Amino acid sequence: MRELLRTNDVVLLGAIEAFLNAAGIDHLVVDVHISAVEGSIGILPRRILVLDEDMVEARRLLIGAGFGEALPPADAAGGFWAGRP
Repeated sequence: MRELLRTNDVVLLGAIEAFLNAAGIDHLVVDVHISAVEGSIGILPRRILVLDEDMVEARRLLIGAGFGEALPPADAAGGFWAGRP
């Protein structure tokens, strides 16, 4: 699985989850319970992970739905998130 995006915005997170669910794209939200460690002040972002083979479809879906600015940019080689595995 690879990171599709990370955000502190729980409303954005919920909206993106709804779009992924509606499209049948399997995903996992991680770092949800980290708020207990941070004192529930919302400074640590949550991440949405998708399967490698669903990454392009998920990005297209979210860009088409107007969430493109929330996504990290693709790198020049056509991959995602230059510098990240």
